[in-house]
Amino acid sequence: MKEDESPPHPHRSIPFHPSPPRDGSDSGGSVAAVPPSPRAAAAAARPPVMTSLPGRGVSPSSSDPLCEGNAAPSSSSSSGQDLKQWKNSILSCVFSSPFSIFEAHQDSSANRSLKPHSGSYAWSRFLRRIACTSSMWRFLGASKALTSSDVWFLGKCYKLSSEELSNSSDCESGNAAFLEDFSSRIWITYRKGFDAISDSKYTSDVNWGCMVRSSQMLVAQALIFHHLGRSWRKPSQKPYSPEYIGILHMFGDSEACAFSIHNLLQAGKSYGLAAGSWVGPYAMCRAWQTLVRTNREHHEAVDGNGNFPMALYVVSGDEDGERGGAPVVCIDVAAQLCCDFNKNQSTWSPILLLVPLVLGLDKLNPRYIPLLKETLTFPQSLGILGGKPGTSTYIAGVQDDRALYLDPHEVQLAVDIAADNLEADTSSYHCSTVRDLALDLIDPSLAIGFYCRDKDDFDDFCSRASELVDKANGAPLFTVVQSVQPSKQMYNEESSSGDGMDSINVEGLDGSGETGEEEWEIL
Repeated sequence: MKEDESPPHPHRSIPFHPSPPRDGSDSGGSVAAVPPSPRAAAAAARPPVMTSLPGRGVSPSSSDPLCEGNAAPSSSSSSGQDLKQWKNSILSCVFSSPFSIFEAHQDSSANRSLKPHSGSYAWSRFLRRIACTSSMWRFLGASKALTSSDVWFLGKCYKLSSEELSNSSDCESGNAAFLEDFSSRIWITYRKGFDAISDSKYTSDVNWGCMVRSSQMLVAQALIFHHLGRSWRKPSQKPYSPEYIGILHMFGDSEACAFSIHNLLQAGKSYGLAAGSWVGPYAMCRAWQTLVRTNREHHEAVDGNGNFPMALYVVSGDEDGERGGAPVVCIDVAAQLCCDFNKNQSTWSPILLLVPLVLGLDKLNPRYIPLLKETLTFPQSLGILGGKPGTSTYIAGVQDDRALYLDPHEVQLAVDIAADNLEADTSSYHCSTVRDLALDLIDPSLAIGFYCRDKDDFDDFCSRASELVDKANGAPLFTVVQSVQPSKQMYNEESSSGDGMDSINVEGLDGSGETGEEEWEIL
């Protein structure tokens, strides 16, 4: 994939601008003032309404009750048809407008900026807020924002239908619970106005940094899960927790922030990362591997502590995945990485797994779609780095045949959140707009992420992954093995970890578990 040259974000919210006052004048002259009628006086006393609803090719019409200043039908209407037409018009406005709760992925060449405009902007925010409420949907005759099917979001199931909840403790009910979870995820987007990247002149990543931003979102969720837990939700009151603010600080846009775009590009130079250039998922995963290792070494040299609280395992297959074939998760390699993370102690550490994949040539092979969907049901799921060709997004959920994602293509000003500022404004790191994309339109080059908190969690992940292999009909996303064949001398016979498990000869590894063309014992 390579980044397209289109403007940064086809989904940017568009402000609502009031139409010129209807004072009876035209370009040719003026007319005498006419006293307002009682009905006009009553209309003038109402709050201002939005005057245009630019959306998905839908032009405002005079029949739209929210367009061109038209008032809602009065309670004295004698026909139920008028009320039905009014409700349908509101639905059309809500679903077609830029602030709709669920918004499909589109391509667009429009380059628009977000500029709040007095009262009309406030009204757009107000309608966006009430559109989330179940009472609003019931009033409008629409029971759900998407469909009534279940949503799987980062390993958690949300029941959006009116059916009774299942006995599974992983399921919650209602749109509100899902939207609260979604809007609590860390949203990282294009930024402008930061310090120049390295020796370049780039002070913005607009049009080229979407893969970097998508990867930052995935890693940020891993840190949230690690420090605050999967059930954490963004609090409505300040002060915020130090862990939450500390995570946001690490993803700031300067060299002083551990996981900034500046430092990621520096770490990924050998994999082709450079300011102004687009990069694929595989190279992005390798850049994270290098950055985490460098970060850890630096902090151990300074204060004896690492800044990244988990081991990182970039999973690939034969010859680093360059010859194709399913990537291989080796349990012994993961154990060794955890051992190294814990400074040769036998205890198992938290571990982040990144699995870059190529699942087709020009388009995603349909046989992989059910498997991709199921990975999002894993409780260890961190989502997918993927999107349409040239447009990287962070896919975090699925409903039916639609991927639900956070979009990095929103241009925002760079912000500096200090690690000790618990009163910081963090609104630019959260988004309540859920966008969706057909699964069969996803680019075949992508990467999947998983976070395992401990050994039991990792074992559960391996069990689920092995079951997924059984469902793959000979074409798995990735496989799981216990160890490398002893005939390849992957073990160091002169050393032992002290707990009965042989140590892996890490000279055959590159720091992330790759071993070239070794033979594998598949579970």
